[in-house]
Amino acid sequence: MNPRLQDKLDALPSKPGIYQHKDAAGKTLYVGKAKNLRSRVRSYFQEGRPRDGRLAAMLRKVEDVEVIVTDTEVEALILENNLIKRLKPRYNVNLRDDKSYPYICIKNEPFPRVFPTRTVRRDGSKYFGPYTNVKTMRLMLDTIRSIFKLRTCNLNLSPGPIAAGKYDVCLEYHIKKCKGPCVGFQTEESYRQTIVQVEKLLEGKTRNLVSLLKDEMKRVADGLEFEEAADLRDRIEAIERYSQRQKVVSQEPIDRDIFGLHIDREDNFGVGVFFKVRDGMVVGSQHKYVRRVDGISSAQIIGSFLEQHYTDAGFFPDEVLLSEAPEDASALEDYLRERRGKRVPLVVPERGDKASLIRMVVSNARLLAEEYKLQLDRQQEGRIPHAVKVLAKDLRLPNPPRRIECFDISHLGGTGTVASCVVFVDGRARKSEYRSYNIRGVESGKPDDFESMREVVRRRYARVKNEDGPWPDLVVVDGGKGQLSSAVEALAETDVYGRFPVVGLAKRLEEVFFPGDSEPALIPKASASLQLLQRIRNEAHRFAVMMQRKQRKKSTLTSELLAIRGVGRQSATKLIKKFGSVKKVREAEEAEIAEVVGRSIASAIVRHFEAQETGDASA
Repeated sequence: MNPRLQDKLDALPSKPGIYQHKDAAGKTLYVGKAKNLRSRVRSYFQEGRPRDGRLAAMLRKVEDVEVIVTDTEVEALILENNLIKRLKPRYNVNLRDDKSYPYICIKNEPFPRVFPTRTVRRDGSKYFGPYTNVKTMRLMLDTIRSIFKLRTCNLNLSPGPIAAGKYDVCLEYHIKKCKGPCVGFQTEESYRQTIVQVEKLLEGKTRNLVSLLKDEMKRVADGLEFEEAADLRDRIEAIERYSQRQKVVSQEPIDRDIFGLHIDREDNFGVGVFFKVRDGMVVGSQHKYVRRVDGISSAQIIGSFLEQHYTDAGFFPDEVLLSEAPEDASALEDYLRERRGKRVPLVVPERGDKASLIRMVVSNARLLAEEYKLQLDRQQEGRIPHAVKVLAKDLRLPNPPRRIECFDISHLGGTGTVASCVVFVDGRARKSEYRSYNIRGVESGKPDDFESMREVVRRRYARVKNEDGPWPDLVVVDGGKGQLSSAVEALAETDVYGRFPVVGLAKRLEEVFFPGDSEPALIPKASASLQLLQRIRNEAHRFAVMMQRKQRKKSTLTSELLAIRGVGRQSATKLIKKFGSVKKVREAEEAEIAEVVGRSIASAIVRHFEAQETGDASA
């Protein structure tokens, strides 16, 4: 750490505010907020603090920290959000900006116009949206224009020009779609009351609006203004027809915002979905995509989603339902309380009707994620990564190996042998297609990587052959000539040898061998193709070791249970699967254990642990 940065860290105040991590060129890498700047910022640089790859990569570039002190956490939240939007730091949550989506604007002017826009101006106008579905927005505008008689012209309707008689009524007035405010046929107060009704419709407050209009209709009818009463009656009927098209999700007439999140770690993106529920009906939805989610928790993502939404919002609901708790929830709740004037609880429901609403929103997020993946796949069709093209050239393959499968063997002194098969498509890991295999045909205590490789390759491609795919474009065997020969024998046994190329990658000198060749293929050490093969081989090794350790841990966990009289391997496995550890089994009630293994075994387990606590070995 450079001395200048250390001096800054030593001088940090213990107050709320925002901080910016900057690189040597002064570019902002990350913007964050803190209740206590000193403790939060210094925590990044503490020795021994666990760091994921994303955080470690950022801290290697940090050369300076700049802070801005605020009076409250709420001020810090607002400032942080504004800076993120303006600076777009590389290491902050990368939410797609909704400014590309349209809003409905009620213009701040005499006799306000209502129109769509993609530009939000801080001029006192009111904005509703954004609308991720343009058809939905146009339907709303059509509904407003059919129910309320608003002007659509761009005339300057300040008092002076109207009083001077500058304008004449247009066709809209004659076809009864405008009441002629341009010539003084409608007062500004009457028009303002109509705009209030439009705002209620845009906010989804249809029940409240219908009730208000019915009171108004009764008042004008009592005053013998029958034409105006008939107009209000038609307006009420149109609003009720519109309301019937909305999905009722709750019988409680309260306003809720519902946020759900789906993260696809494999493809490194996420989707956040927001449903607006007003008077128990869904009146609108939005969604945002989150890119590069590696090293970012879902709590951080949903926290950023909420902060970005509510710092731009003009309406605050009675309650916010969430698929999980956000990071820095207290600062957000303080902000919502300050803006609304009373508490807006952030709730993560686990059961009941509210949990059902969350499941509905998360299902929509999952569906959008699948659609997004299809779009990505279509974009990638025909796009072959450079490393894959170079690999085809270096190995003299007839076609680029877009699907590569790689095998590795892992064991501990010959015991618990596990094989892994990892799949890469267009140079990217396809983790959902990874497979692990417990090796059955090798005698315990006598490691035989050749026989293990023969078994896993035979099992893998016997199944692929039976299911007719998906077939690889290249198979990589982790090991030298011996492992490669074993794989070739297994492919021949399953009658698929020759259907796709197979190579061995020897660890010692990182040499690539083809079947039957005594000399390795000549691939430059710095070649992108060799680096790709090494990455795939390292991933196969990592996955094999992980599965081997997992199996060993499971075996260790069950061994203590197997020492209990009456508990067999199958029962022990069921208990570990249900409770997660021996400690949790020890803490469980006898009735809970009995649900898994029956009453007699549960009773024996409880007696065993009770005897351990009292020191009575005879039990």
